[in-house]
Amino acid sequence: MTHISHSVAETEQLGEQLGRRLAAGSVVAYRGGLGMGKTAFTRGLARGLTCQDRVTSPTFTIVNEYRGRLPLFHFDMYRLPDSDALFDIGWEDYLDRGGVCAVEWSENVSDALPEDTVYVTIARHAEHDGWRIITIEGEREA
Repeated sequence: MTHISHSVAETEQLGEQLGRRLAAGSVVAYRGGLGMGKTAFTRGLARGLTCQDRVTSPTFTIVNEYRGRLPLFHFDMYRLPDSDALFDIGWEDYLDRGGVCAVEWSENVSDALPEDTVYVTIARHAEHDGWRIITIEGEREA
């Protein structure tokens, strides 16, 4: 399903809608460049999972954890060289914890993602720089 977001608030709202529908064990893999709104989408996703903590980019920590209806594990794979490094930080343990894994820069670890991963692609709108085209594929509902 493809959506056009006109603002950060709309991007967050789309994330929230998805978060309300996700089941335990879901993996959400983001595709999109710097500044596309991946962390904004995750803020909404966290709200949809009833997480109360402030969501920030895990660029330097690799993973941030948030408690909610389902725990949210927010990964940033930008600094990881490959999926082997992902397994070194306990990727399989996170998958087994019954939460939702949101993965920024998923392209760097694509071979480690489960078959039923939900893909969220965020790109600039061709005619309006502030707008984003957000495509959600493979959604698995609760």
